[in-house]
Amino acid sequence: MKISQLDQSNKTNQKFFVEVCAGAGGLSSGFISQKFKPVLLNDSDKNCVETLKLNHPSANIYHDRMENINFTSYSNIDLLMGGLPCQSFSFAGNQKGLRDKRGNLILKFIEVVGNVTPKVFLIENVKGLMTHNNSLTLKKILDEIAKLNQYKIYCEVLNSNDYNVPQNRHRLFIVGVHTTITKKFKFPKKQNYKPVLRDVLENCPSSDGYAYKKTKYELMKLIPEDGCWTNLPADKQKAYLGKSYYSGGGKRGILKRLSMNKPSLTLLTNPSQKQTERCHPKETRPLQILEYARIQTFSDTYKFSGSKAQIYKQIGNAVPVNLAKALAQEVMRVLS
Repeated sequence: MKISQLDQSNKTNQKFFVEVCAGAGGLSSGFISQKFKPVLLNDSDKNCVETLKLNHPSANIYHDRMENINFTSYSNIDLLMGGLPCQSFSFAGNQKGLRDKRGNLILKFIEVVGNVTPKVFLIENVKGLMTHNNSLTLKKILDEIAKLNQYKIYCEVLNSNDYNVPQNRHRLFIVGVHTTITKKFKFPKKQNYKPVLRDVLENCPSSDGYAYKKTKYELMKLIPEDGCWTNLPADKQKAYLGKSYYSGGGKRGILKRLSMNKPSLTLLTNPSQKQTERCHPKETRPLQILEYARIQTFSDTYKFSGSKAQIYKQIGNAVPVNLAKALAQEVMRVLS
């Protein structure tokens, strides 16, 4: 079974959007497929900006920090959204939250919402924001939105695998709908079929990617499909993990080989890191770039700009396109 395409029957009333911190354009691509038109796409990373230009040439693409943009000409836009930097709230990061200038961008975004007054706004971030600082960080963000006194707020964590994405990837979405809009927003209904890696990796054309050095290659050859370091002989486990072997915890991302019959673990900015390996289920190598893109449900024709490392990073940070499609359908329903 192949990944089903979400219904695209709503072909009326085109809506316009602005996206800040757009990255490689996964969120934008999903909304564009549902008859939203980008009028401004922004990112501070030059490689992301070049990727956006390659794929969305009709949009005004702005290379700068979000806080340096003059948004006055976008007043009352249909949709303002942003996949704001998540490292400040991630379980894998240092969790400085709003004290980090990247985390503080969420508060800057709320200021822009107050100035532009979009009909709908959408914030995407990591699941860790829900519990960061005993949930006080999220409360602060929601309190700042409430001060605008203009929006009904909807907040939920979604797993991409529930929306035609062959990957378990949990992301928090905060949606604000202006009080002048009468329809109630509903987060998209989960799809019945949950895609697995076989849906996108079988017959996937070869592409650029990393290769293992000899030592890791010899170890990975010993790992069966869906296995990890625990499948190695005890002496090799201890030699590879070193002191962390005695530290406890699952550590199941180490020397992890994925399974064709399961969704991928969350893709990260590099497919081959010691704690978060993403090895191909059948072949002894890290996932290649096209495989990475397919797992994030980008089209095979989608173009990425930059070095190999930069492209992996762009794809790993992206919002899966099919998840964005599902959200776009609900936003369109509210706006139509």
